[in-house]
Amino acid sequence: MSENNASAASRSPAVWTQVIAGSFLMLATLPGRTQGLGLITEPLLKELQLSKASYAHINLWATLLGSLACLPVGWWLDRRGPRLATAVLLVGLSAVVWAISAYPSPPPQSVVMQLFGLILLTRAFGQSALSVVSIGVAGAAFRQGRSGAAATYTILLSVLFMVAFGIIGKIIVLSGWRVAWADIAIALLVLTPLIFILPNRIHKDESQTTSESGFTLAESLRQPAFWLYSAGIALFAGVQAGIGLFNEALLAERGFDRATYHQFLAGTAIISLIGQGLGGGTRWMPLHKWLGLALIAQAIGLSSFSIISGTTQLWVLAAIMGISAGIITVAFFAIWPEVFGKRHLGRIMGVAQTLTVLASALGPLLLERGASLTGTFTHTLLYLAAPISFFLGLLTLWLRPQSPPP
Repeated sequence: MSENNASAASRSPAVWTQVIAGSFLMLATLPGRTQGLGLITEPLLKELQLSKASYAHINLWATLLGSLACLPVGWWLDRRGPRLATAVLLVGLSAVVWAISAYPSPPPQSVVMQLFGLILLTRAFGQSALSVVSIGVAGAAFRQGRSGAAATYTILLSVLFMVAFGIIGKIIVLSGWRVAWADIAIALLVLTPLIFILPNRIHKDESQTTSESGFTLAESLRQPAFWLYSAGIALFAGVQAGIGLFNEALLAERGFDRATYHQFLAGTAIISLIGQGLGGGTRWMPLHKWLGLALIAQAIGLSSFSIISGTTQLWVLAAIMGISAGIITVAFFAIWPEVFGKRHLGRIMGVAQTLTVLASALGPLLLERGASLTGTFTHTLLYLAAPISFFLGLLTLWLRPQSPPP
């Protein structure tokens, strides 16, 4: 592409249309994500007379098996584009969410297997497949001359999810979880017309892919950089899932009450917007360098859980964890097209998302098992997760990725 054409592409409204559409598609994954399902976990288990242990196993295996949906969707995006996949996934996820909202009470004898099937489909359609579509659609715009596109995408995601959690939480309090879930099912259908503003392809058509800059999936998988970035981001996903599930217990070990825990959650989410702006909006340094620094900062934050004792130290920790989380989030969305190109972006994202989902499923389990062995959550973070994060951060700073072939 000539310099003039590249400049024109950077000014094209299609760049920002893809970013906005990708953001709303990621928002649509909410009922299939851990945080989304967490909104209805307690009333759901009470109504269905199901133990937390049974639900934990249902969630674990549903997440692990659901992650496999990332791979065929990535292949489909590269070959056929995002429109049909988006329509099928939005309608399918809507149907599953509606089925959960209408699940009979009292439950049938086969409640465990039926609920497992429904949770598996929400994970496969939402957290896995639709996430790949969202990142593929938005990621194709990240290299069209807009250095802030990735930051805009992640910041918009944060705002959309914060608003959605607030609205859904209020509906659950006022009308119950079934009404909230039925409303989500309807909202997913309302989002279906997004397919008409999606690009036909996330890159040039198949006859032109030989001239598209970028590595193939096989070439990407042979690069140490792919596995290094995947390991760092997967570690982040596992740590965030574990801390998200046991955050109140972590802070309680250091003497903080539930009100402080809620303030810490809100503060970390807001501070992460700063990290997203740094990672995506100030690109005087390559994104993989930002990722390396963020992994090192994460290691410092994880180590700090075992020594904080006052409010000031807690907010310093919130700043470290929030900023590092924001940068790593941008890296997850933007580093693949930047380092490996867009030639096989869908397939590359499919593999990366699979590894991330697997880590997010195993993170809480490993953290809980570590706490059972050591007697404390903070020692598990300090002695296991922190040094791994620090080591991966150093390697990420040191390793220079290959340039995509023309």
